[in-house]
Amino acid sequence: MKKFLSLAILSLTLVACVDKTGLSADSSRKPTGNPNAAVVVQEFGDLQCPACKAAYESIVKPLLAQYSSTISLEFKHFPLRSIHEYALDLAEGSECAADQGKFWEFVDIAYTKQSELSRSSIRAWAASLGLDMPLWDRCTKSHIKRATILADYAEGEKRGVVGTPTFFVNGTKVDSNLEAISAAITAATTGAAQRL
Repeated sequence: MKKFLSLAILSLTLVACVDKTGLSADSSRKPTGNPNAAVVVQEFGDLQCPACKAAYESIVKPLLAQYSSTISLEFKHFPLRSIHEYALDLAEGSECAADQGKFWEFVDIAYTKQSELSRSSIRAWAASLGLDMPLWDRCTKSHIKRATILADYAEGEKRGVVGTPTFFVNGTKVDSNLEAISAAITAATTGAAQRL
């Protein structure tokens, strides 16, 4: 027990020693699509989740192909840490990539190469995006983004998210399939047009 306690204290000390100069605890991730759209689609997702990977291909990409000028698509972190060992590492890596304007590129590579996942692959994926790796390394090692990620998770719980992926259109939870989300987008777009 003493050995475990010593290791825990040493780990916390090392994290506290990471230089946080130039780092921000706030998220820099931006929505994709039209940031000024009246219709906001939010996905609560886990970058290690196989269902989220499938939804990325069968829901997110088709939505963006069809509605990129009409919707703002936001990603919210909902790392299922009890079943996905790297979920929090991936979330932190994506947030640190977002600080360098590469959030969606990181998401794309994480889903595309999900079967090759390891701690070293997460770093390699970040490097393949041409990121400033010393900055990305300091960001991930500091865990400065963890509170932001856990705030997304808490928001999801409050809104009734129990698994991933979970989608909302203008704040209303919808079934996680392309047809349901498309219908909700059409209804919201029609409603917005009628209010003008």
